[in-house]
Amino acid sequence: MAVQRFMEPIFTHDWDLSEAEALTLQQQLASRVVKEDQLGNVQLVAGVDVAYDKHSDKLFAAVVILDAHTLCIVETATAEDVARFPYVPGLFSFRELPPIAKALAKLDQTPDMIVCDGQGIAHPRRFGLACHLGVLYDIPTIGCGKTRLIGEAETPDIKRGAHAPLLDNDEVIGAVLRTQDNVNPVYVSIGHRVSLQTASEWVLTLSPKYRLPETTRMADQAVRKSLKA
Repeated sequence: MAVQRFMEPIFTHDWDLSEAEALTLQQQLASRVVKEDQLGNVQLVAGVDVAYDKHSDKLFAAVVILDAHTLCIVETATAEDVARFPYVPGLFSFRELPPIAKALAKLDQTPDMIVCDGQGIAHPRRFGLACHLGVLYDIPTIGCGKTRLIGEAETPDIKRGAHAPLLDNDEVIGAVLRTQDNVNPVYVSIGHRVSLQTASEWVLTLSPKYRLPETTRMADQAVRKSLKA
């Protein structure tokens, strides 16, 4: 029997949508997000990133799988695509997931968890890129953004590991997490099947030396190489 060697979504939807249709779909799919831990023993963790060609409508996506314990690269896959959805804040997943899906389909191994360079439920409709990816593939995902999309928070202490809740109308939608001493924090939120506490712990584990987790750093490096090729 042939062994399936690539990742496939558990369901699909039309990507040729208007802005209004995309907003409605986000609201519908948000109800499928699982906010509790439903993840097993994490051995392989992946990062995804998308880069834009400044001179065309091309997009480049990269997926990098790391050993969750050594943080060594296990596998890298990249893909090229053409932007089919406009650049609309809050709807980035409709622009970036198609090339990410192409890169995921090239993998020979399936990661146990994916860390996205973007938002999870820290999103106006509680359905950022990390949620969208997690729900489509039914895989544990974490949102780890460099910037805040919505919400308010107190500034966490300057020490590594310090954190403060990210609030939107008294609802906790994420955590402002300091990954290194005296360095700007990151914004962690639930993607799918990973609780906020577990997500924060993993982001800290994956960020032993730098502000951003190694998953994000390695995916960024891979996609930049594709962009220059």
